[in-house]
Amino acid sequence: MQIKIAPSILAADFSKMASAVKLIQASGGDMIHCDVMDGSFVEPITFGGQMVKDIRRLTKLPLDCHLMTEHPKTQIKFFAEAGADIITVHYEACNKISVNYLKETLQLIKSYGVKCGAVVNPDVPVENIFEVFPLCDMVLIMTVFPGYGGQKFVPETLEKIKKARAYAIKTGKPDLDIEVDGGVTEENAALIKQAGANVLVAGSAVFRSKDPAKTIAALRR
Repeated sequence: MQIKIAPSILAADFSKMASAVKLIQASGGDMIHCDVMDGSFVEPITFGGQMVKDIRRLTKLPLDCHLMTEHPKTQIKFFAEAGADIITVHYEACNKISVNYLKETLQLIKSYGVKCGAVVNPDVPVENIFEVFPLCDMVLIMTVFPGYGGQKFVPETLEKIKKARAYAIKTGKPDLDIEVDGGVTEENAALIKQAGANVLVAGSAVFRSKDPAKTIAALRR
């Protein structure tokens, strides 16, 4: 299974976003992870569809848009039209609205011809999203609590990754992308991949590195 590294521009200097995108490309990143925060689902506010639209003009790399927002269904149109290649939405935000909201949101994403994925926080059982695995192109396991970069990896999430991969295999989707976001480093990348993840989001590890290309290569290995 292909290992993909998705540097998160949350860790970049927002005043130099074009340079950050070029750095990811030049350093061998496979995707660009866009952390979208609304100041409600999580405390900080980052950026919206316009930023993604501007980034789209700078790169052909897949844009991996992770919506940490309340009522994510209302935002899908903006990010799809901005050029997102995949949009992931949180189980927690959707479940507060209705039991069917997550499924409906994933279906809406697909209606725009965009890949979709479901996300769970560290304290939420991954089993809660098993029913939408058939719709998902990616499942995202948060390995820190969302909202802030630079946090330490929560080791208990390794078991969730294992369960997600096992269920994907059991249900005929052995190549489902399983992404992890939060606290990924060269030191724990091997354990994360052994557990079954193949898409690693890395923010601080890449943008604080003296040699981002070397760091990305090490994470992939």
